[in-house]
Amino acid sequence: MDAAADALIVVDMQSAFVFGPGAVPSAKALVTAAHRLLDAARAAGALVVQLQNDGPPGAPDEVGTDGWTLLFLPAVGEFVLRKTHDDAFVDTRLESVLLDYGVTTVAICGVQSEMCVAATARGAMLRGMSVVLPRDAHATYPVPADDAGGIAVPASHVSRVAEWSLGEGISAPPSSSDVRFRPPPH
Repeated sequence: MDAAADALIVVDMQSAFVFGPGAVPSAKALVTAAHRLLDAARAAGALVVQLQNDGPPGAPDEVGTDGWTLLFLPAVGEFVLRKTHDDAFVDTRLESVLLDYGVTTVAICGVQSEMCVAATARGAMLRGMSVVLPRDAHATYPVPADDAGGIAVPASHVSRVAEWSLGEGISAPPSSSDVRFRPPPH
């Protein structure tokens, strides 16, 4: 599958998930990859949509806290959509924004691989869009062992399984540098 997209969806790249003790283990590499995609999308004139999760009171991404702050400042003409569900198509304008611009293929990056990234990718596929999910551009946390015999799972394995669970309907290039962007049709 081709690794070209006419939109970039940046999922929950918020301070709580990429800085300090609460950051995903591969935060530095994730930020580099997401920045590379953002620069490429902007240079090509692709649509950019940043998603911002509104965490509940006490959560690391609680609305209005430092952890809720987006990592990347949006440029003029870009969209920031706030959300409360893993699938960013639920209760937001994401679908209408993408349709208004005639988007057919989205590249997705951000956190968490098995939650908001995968749910948003599935939402795009359910709406007939192609999805590009570069392996170095999404990340999550490890799964801890538990008292019931559940083994610990490293974060990199959780991310890979989340990507795999999306099936053959996505393009998963190994690097964000493999993704090309083009302006959307409208």
